[in-house]
Amino acid sequence: MAKFEHKLTDMLRPAVEEVGVELLGIEFVSAGKHSILRLFIDHENGIDVDNCAEVSRQVGALLDVEDPISTEYNLEVSSPGLDRPLFSLAHYQAAIGETINVRLSLPLNGRRKFKGILNAVENDILIVTVDNEEYELVFSNVDKGNLVHNFEK
Repeated sequence: MAKFEHKLTDMLRPAVEEVGVELLGIEFVSAGKHSILRLFIDHENGIDVDNCAEVSRQVGALLDVEDPISTEYNLEVSSPGLDRPLFSLAHYQAAIGETINVRLSLPLNGRRKFKGILNAVENDILIVTVDNEEYELVFSNVDKGNLVHNFEK
């Protein structure tokens, strides 16, 4: 996660938790006037439209006051969905044994995208098997990661 996204996460987490839900993480997609600030929230009982609306109001008010984003953007609040994004080492730890997609910031052996089974998380290393080959991916080099939903379960 980029430094800017870390700063935003630290700023927004208390406002989201005040609503009674967990802030899993955020994504900021910079695209000029069409930029998107996307928050992923979760709760043990699931997330509904009312949760998203309440978080949007709470976070929107905070963003209006703090004004950390200098360009125009749209705020989106969402549940993690079936392809749950993975933001922290704890999220990856909980996904051991699952199929994941990972995109690296810097290539490893000439590739940046990996889709395979997450075998282990050791310190800050994700051990992933892709096409019967094991890769060690450094967490700090992960640009984006998410679960791949298995519809056969």
